Amino acid sequence: MARTPTALLSPADRARRRALRRMKAIALGALLLLAVVFVFAFLFQERFGWLAYVRAATEGGMVGALADWFAVTALFRHPLGLPIPHTAIIPTRKDEIGRTLGEFVETNFLSGTVVRTKLESTSIAARLGRWLAEPRNAERVAAEGSAMASGVLRALSDADVQELIEDLAREHLIAPEWGPPAGGWLTRVLDAGAQRGAVDLAVDSVVSWLDANQAAFAGLVSRRLPSWVPHLAHRFVDDTVYREAVGFARAVQADPDHPARHAIDGYLLRLADRLQHDPAMIGRVEDAKSAMFDSPRVRELAARTWETAKSGLLASLADPGSGLRQRARAALIDIGDRLTTEAALARRVDGWVTDAAVFAVDRYRHDIASIITDTVERWDAAETTEKIELMVGRDLQYIRLNGTVIGALAGVAIYTVAQLVLG
Repeated sequence: MARTPTALLSPADRARRRALRRMKAIALGALLLLAVVFVFAFLFQERFGWLAYVRAATEGGMVGALADWFAVTALFRHPLGLPIPHTAIIPTRKDEIGRTLGEFVETNFLSGTVVRTKLESTSIAARLGRWLAEPRNAERVAAEGSAMASGVLRALSDADVQELIEDLAREHLIAPEWGPPAGGWLTRVLDAGAQRGAVDLAVDSVVSWLDANQAAFAGLVSRRLPSWVPHLAHRFVDDTVYREAVGFARAVQADPDHPARHAIDGYLLRLADRLQHDPAMIGRVEDAKSAMFDSPRVRELAARTWETAKSGLLASLADPGSGLRQRARAALIDIGDRLTTEAALARRVDGWVTDAAVFAVDRYRHDIASIITDTVERWDAAETTEKIELMVGRDLQYIRLNGTVIGALAGVAIYTVAQLVLG
């Protein structure tokens, strides 16, 4: 099995590989040491009887070391490259291991009961509230949210959004008739007497304009008089017209019950009725609407609306001092304070979070667990084996050392019992 070049490994994996090699060298060194001692004990046991116990210990130690070496190696590859059955377990059964791991996680961790028990013992809302109540955390959330929103805005197709705005404008603004709704709205305004304020404002504006623009009346009527009329009469006529206009406007301004006001109200009532019931008036409004919102203008309106909204939103989202960001930050801090101080609200939020998590786990736990299974299936067998060996291989080398020690103790114990029983 080809090894991943050291340069391609992460620093942590490089450290694990060095530790694994060191432990393999120690385990192999212990086996070689036992072999050397065994040879010495075997050669000189006739001369020194106690070396028979040493030989038995070394024999057992070597058997234990070799057996555990075979067991550990069989997990990751074929020992000595021989295709012995039930070896190279991880690379040959990688997919089955992934499925088993996925089933284990799904059964023991992705359980509605387990999730509910854990979440009900955790004050999620209170912890979130204390965290959000810190201004720097609220600013961080607002900044991250702004970055996400900006990314979404930039990712949106301008043409698609403009087309959507155009369709919405046609469906909800242009396609419906304007006359009857406008007439109904005007009727409600008149019933409530709300038009009086508008009339007052208009009259006040007229009076103010007349006071400031007397010169505009010079020649307004007198230029239409015969040429033989004296110029003094011209000025008298113009001044008279101006005074009459001012007097009329001031009379309307001063008298809430002036006939002109009633005339305006009557006209508005007739207009409201015609907008709702007169086909000719309704048709004129529709013609004016069509002339105002022909297709090129609607497209231009949609484009300008989107461009203005998009540029304004992007500028506000990017500026930490913008009103939008400041309001978002203040709202987050307020939410944090309420979650911290209002126990009833915190309990409701905890309940919502718990119910949502349990629902998601119960409904999608198989899909979540399948991530493990699918991911393991996509892994390369050799790479997977190496990754797992780097993670646990160093600890498995201790099994070889333990096997060496236990084998040596077992060997000398067996030999000692045999000597005592059989002589």
